[in-house]
Amino acid sequence: MMPKHCLLGLLIILLSSATEIQPARVSLTPQKVRFQSRNFHNILHWQAGSSLPSNNSIYFVQYKMYGQSQWEDKVDCWGTTALFCDLTNETLDPYELYYGRVMTACAGRHSAWTRTPRFTPWWETKLDPPVVTITRVNASLRVLLRPPELPNRNQSGKNASMETYYGLVYRVFTINNSLEKEQKAYEGTQRAVEIEGLIPHSSYCVVAEMYQPMFDRRSPRSKERCVQIP
Repeated sequence: MMPKHCLLGLLIILLSSATEIQPARVSLTPQKVRFQSRNFHNILHWQAGSSLPSNNSIYFVQYKMYGQSQWEDKVDCWGTTALFCDLTNETLDPYELYYGRVMTACAGRHSAWTRTPRFTPWWETKLDPPVVTITRVNASLRVLLRPPELPNRNQSGKNASMETYYGLVYRVFTINNSLEKEQKAYEGTQRAVEIEGLIPHSSYCVVAEMYQPMFDRRSPRSKERCVQIP
């Protein structure tokens, strides 16, 4: 059944002059169409046009690689009511340049297409923090760091590593809960770290982050992992 709001909009069009139709069309146009990328999971987001609430509209999504003349339909997002569309599988090459675009339709009206700026996953994706595992070995800690998993596959069919695409520096911090003191314990490219010189009978937490020197960007910090030193 057609939403009442859309039906009302159709009646308005029939009663309006031609000069009044164009503003209604413009107000349907999706706003702020953009990619949001995290760990190469590339999601197209947009906002509803100003004339209709989002639940009274349907949306159509297309994409293409830079240099291509033809737009491709994203079948899973063709006629969607959502305000996002997962284009990860259509934008798997991190070094390529892509575009997405969105059109709104309701009650026989449709908007113009709204296109994203040029999108390059390698340049724009944001990194999650590394996964941290700690093991106490006597009075020291062994810290294992694992970068986020990517949707990209290597030639053997396994998920590619973030280190395939970036030079990553890992930073590990210890927090002495008794003294409420934080200290940088390691900075480097190794994923296995030994932390020694800890105070006996103290509680420590470990957090880590990844740093991209090329972009001068860092990830958020990982969740704290805590242990008691005997």
